[in-house]
Amino acid sequence: MSPTLKKPLYKDLTFQVVAAMLIGIAFGFIAPELAAKFKILGDIFLKLIKTAVAPLVFFTVVHGIASAGDIKRVGKVGWRALVYFEVLSTLALAIGLVWGNLIGIGSGMHGAHASGATAAAADAAVAKGHAPTSTMDFIYGIFPDNFVGAFAGGQLLQVLVIAVLFGFALLALKHERREVIEDGLNRVSECFFEFINLIMKFAPLGAFGSVAYAVGSNGAAVLMSLANLVIMFYLAVAFFLFVVLGAVCRLAGFSFWRFLIYIKDEIFIVLGTASSESALPRLLQKLERFGCSKQSVGLVLPTGYAFNLDGTSIYMSLCVLFIANAYGVPLGWEQQLGILAIMLVTSKGAAAVSGGSFVVFAATVTAIGSLPVEGLALLFGVYRFMSMAIATCNTIGNSVATVVVAKWAGEFREEQARGEYARVLGRNPSAAL
Repeated sequence: MSPTLKKPLYKDLTFQVVAAMLIGIAFGFIAPELAAKFKILGDIFLKLIKTAVAPLVFFTVVHGIASAGDIKRVGKVGWRALVYFEVLSTLALAIGLVWGNLIGIGSGMHGAHASGATAAAADAAVAKGHAPTSTMDFIYGIFPDNFVGAFAGGQLLQVLVIAVLFGFALLALKHERREVIEDGLNRVSECFFEFINLIMKFAPLGAFGSVAYAVGSNGAAVLMSLANLVIMFYLAVAFFLFVVLGAVCRLAGFSFWRFLIYIKDEIFIVLGTASSESALPRLLQKLERFGCSKQSVGLVLPTGYAFNLDGTSIYMSLCVLFIANAYGVPLGWEQQLGILAIMLVTSKGAAAVSGGSFVVFAATVTAIGSLPVEGLALLFGVYRFMSMAIATCNTIGNSVATVVVAKWAGEFREEQARGEYARVLGRNPSAAL
């Protein structure tokens, strides 16, 4: 039997994306003005990805509910996922607040003033996102006023509502009727996956353009001025990933490190594009191959993109304290707990708002009332660099959540996971996860 030829390194997607990022960083420092113009490459790549995200979420959630066969099985996975999301999101917010208080984040910048141009840019981002400013606005906003509008606007929470209702309606049909519709939806879904696989060939170009723009437009001066915030944020994210999620994985019975290696391609794509959506289509396929049932992947992963944003939660809580300390606004523990409660609601809208985590954070600062809105400008310049960690943490958190909830609900096939590890990582199929 002839040995399997190893794929050349230059054909590996991870290698291509990492190489593109390094070239983009170098290009950004060497020719910053020219590099900033390459933003269009990253924007085009993300726009192409986003064309398929909403339909894929719809088809995956509907198929996940329908394949469960009965409402009880859907509920078994669903309530476990929601409990997990709320516990981990609250923990992520708390870690940001505790870490920010311990290191006194932003306290060395008393009397900070925002530039008019940057403040205007931050305000424009808020206006563009139409982020909810109250709990009632948030609740009202997750219900679409028409079927097509949610897809056209890319409103992920609204798409989830439609998908869940449509999935339950499909369950109400007789089996023979439901089977025909399920088959049709599955075929269309497969077509979308092939569409995504084609787009992913351009991921290195997207990563190069995004990183070149980030470095070229901000430069070393801006990076140094907020270096402490960026570094401390990355440390908080690393603590959450390797300590908190590492412990969660250990309790669930699988290795966090090996799982990270298994999804490394998707992690580097997200790191390069600073968008967790860029990896969603591939993860939907990969986690099912890993051993999670179709219904657990279809329910947990897309829902997590709206309700389990751990990186966004850490960013919001840490940056609230940064603005408060930078402008000398005292926040007692009672006020901080109140802000945490507000962020538990507003952070859930990050995936559904155009502009992502920064827009939702800006809306949260406005809703709090006691913090100067001008402080948003301090964060606007380096958001791109922080968004890489935000998106990566969100992606890893939701991937782990899918496996944990699947195991918790008895919807996980360990033998299949071992076989997948053996295929991808070259491990002994009988070894522990």
